[in-house]
Amino acid sequence: MPVDPELLEILVCPQSKGELELIDLPEEVRAMVAEKYREHFRDEDPVVEQALYCAESSLVYPIVSDIPVMLIDEALPATVIGR
Repeated sequence: MPVDPELLEILVCPQSKGELELIDLPEEVRAMVAEKYREHFRDEDPVVEQALYCAESSLVYPIVSDIPVMLIDEALPATVIGR
């Protein structure tokens, strides 16, 4: 189930309060993020395909099993997506 479009409209970057862009993550980043969150999922593998990117802060917030992880400490640098 994708992230609710209405939720995406109201979310902002927690660091800069800038706009977020829904992006597809490269396969190697998907695997890295899924492995990082695997311990939080007991009966299933976490699904990681997309993220929210903030150009203003150059941070990428992964979406793990349809839940945006909007924590600054958990964000990835924009370099993981080539930006």
